[in-house]
Amino acid sequence: MVDPHAFHKPQSTYTKDDLLKSSDGGYFGPGNAQLPAPPMLMMDRITAITSDGGEFGKGQVIGELDISTDLWFFACHTPGDPLMPASLGLDAMWQMVGYWLGWSGSPGKGRAIGVGEVTCTGSITPDTRLVRYVVDMRQVRRGKLTLGVANGCVFADDICVCAAKDMRVSLVTSID
Repeated sequence: MVDPHAFHKPQSTYTKDDLLKSSDGGYFGPGNAQLPAPPMLMMDRITAITSDGGEFGKGQVIGELDISTDLWFFACHTPGDPLMPASLGLDAMWQMVGYWLGWSGSPGKGRAIGVGEVTCTGSITPDTRLVRYVVDMRQVRRGKLTLGVANGCVFADDICVCAAKDMRVSLVTSID
């Protein structure tokens, strides 16, 4: 098993280049926390990542996505009604939970395994300038099963447009 910190010491922020290295599998080492490659990488940077912050004091991740009118999902959502699908905001938050688990030292690749509740009250459109994701770790289990449970919110220009409770991500160390 590869030590995820043998490759890069954990940082408190990550640039787009850092996130792209992670999607290539080179940030925490082979078989460890890895973000998807573009276009499924749903953030441009992580502006804060902590092991003891957030609403529950167990860790927090804040990421951002710059919105431009040429983003792929606007053209293919519903013709004449360009939106970022809410499922992509949820996926971004799942990505962040898995990344946090690797960042905090657990080996394996993240797998979204569920969510308790999702409430959407607004939309992300081409007029939006910035999407911010705030994910608060609520519970972390490490051992034979590594599991992260978190709550999060997707903000469109500082307005919460989607909130999720009990997002669950596990880490797998072998893929059968």
